Amino acid sequence: MNLIDKINKKHINPNVPEFQVGDTVRVDVKIKEGKRERIQAFEGIVTARKGGSVSETFTVRKKSGNVGINRVFPVNSPLIDKITVVKKGKARRAKLNFLKDLTGTFKLKERN
Repeated sequence: MNLIDKINKKHINPNVPEFQVGDTVRVDVKIKEGKRERIQAFEGIVTARKGGSVSETFTVRKKSGNVGINRVFPVNSPLIDKITVVKKGKARRAKLNFLKDLTGTFKLKERN
């Protein structure tokens, strides 16, 4: 194991649950407001996973009112308090970018 792998191993978060594209997840994010710190939940469908090891990211899409919001989270970020898998969805693609063009609600089949 070389030096870079040793450094990367320290920064990987072991508490990340198994989830994949199509799953509905709730990401609890730490937000700083002045001197205070609070936790805000962001719940939506995982539309993409990208990268690997320390630099892995995932994209979550949710609808707020009539507007769709995409947000990219680093998997191993210290700002993420907790990731909870709410529902497991069956996706037939690696990236669900077509959700941006759809209007109205969208449902995925459930996976066991």
